[in-house]
Amino acid sequence: MAHLGQSPQDTTSPTMPKRTAREKWRRLKKNVFVSFFIDLLVIVATALVLSLLVKTFLIRSFFIPSGSMLETLQIQDRIIVNELVPEVVSVERGDVIVFRDPGNWLGTVIKPEQNFFEASGEWFLSAFGFVAPDSTQHLVKRVIGVGGDRVICCDADKKLTINGVPITEPYLPEGVEPSVLDFDVVVPKDAFWVMGDNRSGSEDSRYHQDLPSKGFVEKKHVVGRAFVVSWPFANWQWLDNYPNVFKDVPKP
Repeated sequence: MAHLGQSPQDTTSPTMPKRTAREKWRRLKKNVFVSFFIDLLVIVATALVLSLLVKTFLIRSFFIPSGSMLETLQIQDRIIVNELVPEVVSVERGDVIVFRDPGNWLGTVIKPEQNFFEASGEWFLSAFGFVAPDSTQHLVKRVIGVGGDRVICCDADKKLTINGVPITEPYLPEGVEPSVLDFDVVVPKDAFWVMGDNRSGSEDSRYHQDLPSKGFVEKKHVVGRAFVVSWPFANWQWLDNYPNVFKDVPKP
C-alpha cells in the first residue's frame, strides 16, 4: 500500500543517481580510447612529479655559458649536476663543480625582461629540469685545492704544486700553461681553490684574491658536482675528476 502523497510508481531511491553515474564511468573506462588517454595522463603526471622530486633533491641541469672550461666543456653544453655534493658526498680535487657567485665574481647579472606568460612558462619548464634559466648566475670550475691545501704556481717546470707535489694536468687544452699568474695560497677549511681548464680564458680563483672571498669558494656556495655532459649528443661524456693526477698529493 502506498503512503499518502506517494504514487505507487514512485520508487526512485536517493542513491540511484550515484549508481547511475558510477555505471556510466565504468562504461566510459571500458572504451579503449578513453582508457588509453587516462593511462597516458597518469604516466605523464607521474613522470613530471618524479622529475620534480629528482630535480629538487638529487640532480639539476645547467648549460655552459662561456669558454672557461674548454676543451672539457663546450659553450652551450648541457651538464647534469649531482646535488648530493657536498652535503652528502664530499668534494674532491679534480671535481668539476657548479657554485653560486661567492661575492661579485660575476659582477652585475642583468636578467632579460619577460612578460607574465614567458616567466610562467620558464618557471614551469625549469621546475622539471627542461631549461636552466639561472645558469648565467652560477659558475663552473675544476677543484684544484681543498681545505688545508697549499697551492703554488708555479715550479721550475711551470707546474702547479699542491702540498709540495707538482701535478701534470691532462685536462688543459694543448699549449695552455697551468697559469701565467703566480700565486701561493693556503685553502681555508670548508673552502676550495678552483680554476677553469681553459686557464688563459678563465676568471677563476686566481683573479678574485682581492675580494672578500680571497678567491676561495666556500662549501655553502657549492650547488653540486657535474658528472655528465648530456647535450648535445655529439658531446656526451662522463666527466672525469682525474684521480691519478692527485694520487701522490699528501693530505694537508
